[in-house]
Amino acid sequence: MCLVMRWFSAVISHAIMNMNMNRRFFLTTGAATLTASFLPAMEPIKRKGGPRMVLGLAAYSFRDSMKWLKGGKENGKLKEGTEGWEVFDFIDYCADHGGVGAELTSYFFPPEVDEKYLLEVRRYSYLRGVPIAGTAVGNTFTHPPGAERDKEIAYVKQWITNAAIMGAPHIRVFAGTVPKGGTQEEAEKNCLECYRECLEFAGQKGVFLGLENHGGIVAEADPLIRLVKAVDSPWAGINFDAGNFKTADPYGDLAKIAPYAVNVQLKMTMHPNGDKVGEPVDVARVVKILKEANYQGWFTLEYEDKEDPIVAVPRILSELRPLIG
Repeated sequence: MCLVMRWFSAVISHAIMNMNMNRRFFLTTGAATLTASFLPAMEPIKRKGGPRMVLGLAAYSFRDSMKWLKGGKENGKLKEGTEGWEVFDFIDYCADHGGVGAELTSYFFPPEVDEKYLLEVRRYSYLRGVPIAGTAVGNTFTHPPGAERDKEIAYVKQWITNAAIMGAPHIRVFAGTVPKGGTQEEAEKNCLECYRECLEFAGQKGVFLGLENHGGIVAEADPLIRLVKAVDSPWAGINFDAGNFKTADPYGDLAKIAPYAVNVQLKMTMHPNGDKVGEPVDVARVVKILKEANYQGWFTLEYEDKEDPIVAVPRILSELRPLIG
């Protein structure tokens, strides 16, 4: 009996040692080793019931009308004699156009944002019948360890706290580009480390961090999916931007990332093969892709075209309602 117990104990100890070695190997190797044999078992998001989309509007659609810009700078593009919109003005716009969800881009908040201000945003949006769909930050996760990385992580964590105070369930985050002199593999490894750290904090606050297909190291679908799978967090996912892929087959790439989407932003133009002029997004095709992935959640218009958004946005919202309904 003693021999059997000693043998059993040795087998268990050997298995635990191998598990720890594999874990250390995964955490210390570059993105090139994020292959199927080492990826955690994060699968596409499974949702009960059928697809369902809720219409939202991003404050970024009115970036030229907002009083504040990223970094707390005043908007120098405002027409003479105009004061510019505050966040509350944008909430009013959403209320006056059918109560669409408001994506409150962080860039447009005043320089000094405290808890009192954020709670007033939450209160005001509720009283106007406007749900807060989320917010968005302009971060970089590809810095190597050091002061720049620490600054970016602190910035994202601050907005995780801000989002939780406002009741915003989602933050759009960026991956970043390959630093000068670096490699794609190193950049992915850096991004994974930053994203993982921020997600641990976001999970404590109940906030999703949707990594967007925003060029740089996630200009193609496969690296983006690889990162989201590797981080293996229930608060991770993809911020599905319909206009950002500049590949040969943007719709094919959108279909790849759709099963991991936790938020959708609709642009009205895409740029296949990096074409600078671009072409109109086939919105019906995008909606079909999302329905086939059984997506349920916000479908937010992020208008970036040249036509005046005051004219274009109401028309587009009215066109979108029957498509996603």
